[in-house]
Amino acid sequence: MRQIAGGDEKALEILYGRYSGVVYSVARRILGDVGAAEEVLQDIFYQLWRAASSFDPARGTLAGWLLVSARNRAITRLRGSHRAAFGEIEVEAVASKFNLESSAAANEMMLLVRNALATLPQEQRQALELAYFEGLTHSEIAERTGDPLGTVKTRLRTALATLRRAIET
Repeated sequence: MRQIAGGDEKALEILYGRYSGVVYSVARRILGDVGAAEEVLQDIFYQLWRAASSFDPARGTLAGWLLVSARNRAITRLRGSHRAAFGEIEVEAVASKFNLESSAAANEMMLLVRNALATLPQEQRQALELAYFEGLTHSEIAERTGDPLGTVKTRLRTALATLRRAIET
């Protein structure tokens, strides 16, 4: 990141090669549109280039920052001009012992997450997918599923705790 902050294009190229696939995948999953996902990918790396000096590794990993940024930017784009009508999305980070800089670790992490998702009850998995891949707020999930707001919050909290335990083991 220091090299990128110093204007080193090769350093940016290396990070792009390392992370562009996963950033694109997050945006594509949320948006369902190749062109829009490519624009989010481009925006994220342009932001990284412009603001590299402000990245603080004490606050989290670069991979985590890129993925959360991609998710949030895709959801913002998905909502378009209606964003002001909705509440902010509660983002909960899941700590990981893995270093996503290696593709082997990334593959292992994806396998852990997939396996953990497969163990979730259908209601928890649905709530999690609506929150994280469609960007719905708790209230919107309750409205869409017909479940009470408290139930939706409990399902999301329980699902995240299950995922966290699976990733941390």
